[in-house]
Amino acid sequence: MITLADILRIHGAQYLKRFQNNMLPSHKKAMRDILLCRSGHLGWHEWYCPNCNKVHYAHNSCRNRHCPQCQNNSAQNWIAKQQDKLLPVEYFLFTFTIPEELRRLVRSNQKILYNMLFKVSSECLQLLARDKRFLYGETGMVGVLHTWSQTLEYHPHVHFIIPGISISAQNQTLYFARNGFLVHVKALSRLYRFRFKKALQNAGLLKNVTSNIFSKEWVVHGKSVGSGQLAVKYLAQYVYRVAISNQRILSCKKGQVTFSYKDYQSDSYKNITLPALEFMRRFFQHILPKGFQKVRYYGFLHPKESKLFNQMRLLLNARLKISKNPCKENNVMLCPNCGRPMVCIGRKTVNRPPPLLKLFELEAA
Repeated sequence: MITLADILRIHGAQYLKRFQNNMLPSHKKAMRDILLCRSGHLGWHEWYCPNCNKVHYAHNSCRNRHCPQCQNNSAQNWIAKQQDKLLPVEYFLFTFTIPEELRRLVRSNQKILYNMLFKVSSECLQLLARDKRFLYGETGMVGVLHTWSQTLEYHPHVHFIIPGISISAQNQTLYFARNGFLVHVKALSRLYRFRFKKALQNAGLLKNVTSNIFSKEWVVHGKSVGSGQLAVKYLAQYVYRVAISNQRILSCKKGQVTFSYKDYQSDSYKNITLPALEFMRRFFQHILPKGFQKVRYYGFLHPKESKLFNQMRLLLNARLKISKNPCKENNVMLCPNCGRPMVCIGRKTVNRPPPLLKLFELEAA
């Protein structure tokens, strides 16, 4: 099976030679980490199986959030944690998109405009939720940034999962959303467009935008998602997964990369073939700025509002749910032969792994 790391090993040096002066440090770090991941350059752990009486070696992973080989356990832990906190109310999923004419500007100013996207969209939702026609109080929500399409094209947008309940300023009265309805999507879309324009002006970026995009409708989508269980699983694929998984990569031959994608219009899976350098360019444009928080919590779901959230749980007479078998990250590995737990008997860590250019020299040698 061909992997993303294999493609970087074959074509990474060519990509770096052509684009290294324009590559962001975060892109170079991601390339380096993916190449190093489980390759032996980062060290290893030595495991002993008491049942088989055999010793196994496991190379260390890079733990980069953009590496397809990492983060699987983290995704399962996040799902379990979020599902445990679901309230016994109807949930809603809202999506805020960026017009196509703005995407180039966003890509060139990612940290500023990703933060702006979060801030404007969350404030618009909270403002309408406080209206007495809707929830008439403070609500909570979880927002997740998503930047890619199935074909790895640039399509930044934010998903919010929102419980259909609010609490009054006095923290004593709960208000519930009407069945299948949270707020008017058209009013939300217009408010979002107006506030985003004002935010661009305040940031000094409005001069880089054509005025006609503010005369068209901005896409905001909202729908009921029932208990919220499936919506949490849906969002998890954007929290800890990268733009493309290794399972979707089909081949890398003669400078061309073929991978599968889902065509939502025909509800079927198709294949697409791109030049290797274009495939890598599309992948790297989804690497987030260093330290950027792609998951954010608002209202009574913010970690600092745990006291208020617990008060709401008491008012709802809702018990705290704890997953029976949460996937926990630990230092236990199962034996590949018998499936029994193994014991770590040794380890080797590397404080200074090879730099990016040195890696390609080692591969060539």
